[in-house]
Amino acid sequence: MAAAADKDTAATAGAQSVRRALAVLRVLATGQERGVRLTDVVSHTGLNRPTVHRILRVLVEEGAVEQDPATRRYLIGGEVSLLGLARSTRFPIRAIAEPHLRHLSEILGDTAFLTIRNGADSVCIDRRPGSFPVKVLSIEVGARRPLGVGVSGLVLLAALPAEEADEVVRRNARRLQALHVDPAELLARAARTRTQGYAYAPVGVVPGSRAVAVPVCVADGRTVAGLAIATITERLPDERVPTVVAHMKERAALIGAQAAELARRKGSRNGG
Repeated sequence: MAAAADKDTAATAGAQSVRRALAVLRVLATGQERGVRLTDVVSHTGLNRPTVHRILRVLVEEGAVEQDPATRRYLIGGEVSLLGLARSTRFPIRAIAEPHLRHLSEILGDTAFLTIRNGADSVCIDRRPGSFPVKVLSIEVGARRPLGVGVSGLVLLAALPAEEADEVVRRNARRLQALHVDPAELLARAARTRTQGYAYAPVGVVPGSRAVAVPVCVADGRTVAGLAIATITERLPDERVPTVVAHMKERAALIGAQAAELARRKGSRNGG
């Protein structure tokens, strides 16, 4: 009995270690090429400093994390990137959306983004700079943020049932606090987004920019991605927003229809 109990305890501890390591990696992913300070990893994960330091040391040894010798910041390592290549076709929505992102960036002249939900986060999976000389490259491909932060994340959060949205925001409370985002206000913005059918930020991630996003939905109503445009403030006055949203919704509908058709074909092949 004692041996069995010890085995269960060890298994629980092992699972906890894996979850903690993944939590650390998710925080590091938000830093992209800038990296993340040790103190920020501690505050975002809620783990104590010795635990975070120990996890980072092991991840560095395994190549999953790198530390910039100049800034001492931690970044996602090459091993994680290489592992991801094993599932390069994991996100067919990206291939489907690519020509539509290109179309929007050319027609509207501004940078187009495609973002999906991954658990309690939103992740940008594609970006197409616009034809206008001044480009707003507010986030990079691979950028990960708490769901609801940014216009794309907001349409993804707004698409969730109220109870699930509440739970996601609750899980992200510590990270939202670090970003100076009020959870109650975020849920209120999600409710407004749900009502109007798009998210609009008169003050974007980059100073002097604005952004707007619409949901990409499939036939059954599920939102599978967020489609966003970011531009300098002067190019997106309030009166231009409806026109831009109309263009974006047209493309989002085409992406959603093509994604649904692809899923239907896969289902038919698997069923056959």
